[in-house]
Amino acid sequence: MAQVPMSSEHGVHGLPEHVRGFALMHVAMRRDARRLTGAASAVTASSGPAVATWWSRVRGAIDWHHHSEDEVLWPELRRRVRGFAAREAAIHGDHEALDAAMDAVSVALTPRGVQGLTAAATRFSTVLHEHLRAEEDFVFPVFTEDLTPQEYLAIERRVVATAPARVMAYLQPWMFDGADRRAVASVEATIPPPVRLLGGTVLRWRYERMVAPVRSLI
Repeated sequence: MAQVPMSSEHGVHGLPEHVRGFALMHVAMRRDARRLTGAASAVTASSGPAVATWWSRVRGAIDWHHHSEDEVLWPELRRRVRGFAAREAAIHGDHEALDAAMDAVSVALTPRGVQGLTAAATRFSTVLHEHLRAEEDFVFPVFTEDLTPQEYLAIERRVVATAPARVMAYLQPWMFDGADRRAVASVEATIPPPVRLLGGTVLRWRYERMVAPVRSLI
């Protein structure tokens, strides 16, 4: 029987605990792609600025996530895992395509571009889902078969340390928004208590205020 590929597309419970933080970021990206496509047709000149503010934070998190892969995660895996470079080549160019799709959304969330938002949002969602599916298909086996949990988590800490303050302030409530509490609990256990407290109070309140205008349009 063929092995079912590991994926976060339908939740993270089938994944080992040590990769669930990475997986929850992918879950958050898909969730926000759905939000964007769901809200796009209802965005008006008056609601557009609030949606654009929300989108700028979503895009900032995605930009950081995939650039940290290019700059930290992939080079470290090439160094540690024989044959990784060949597997990585399968998604070569995906991040450039994702950047272009996000650029189109950003342009559409301007007063002159709003009429193109639905098409841009749909394109972004398609590119994002295809990219995440391809990435998880090759990278989750590396995380779980070629590295020990301790080795992977050490690399992940290096990746997280590259997050700018603006992204770091957004990351925890963004990842945990709507996530299953059991998955959240397993990831929270890896976060220092003071950071976890801040993420669950002040930063979460700020996050909820920012996302509320988008939710109201869906």
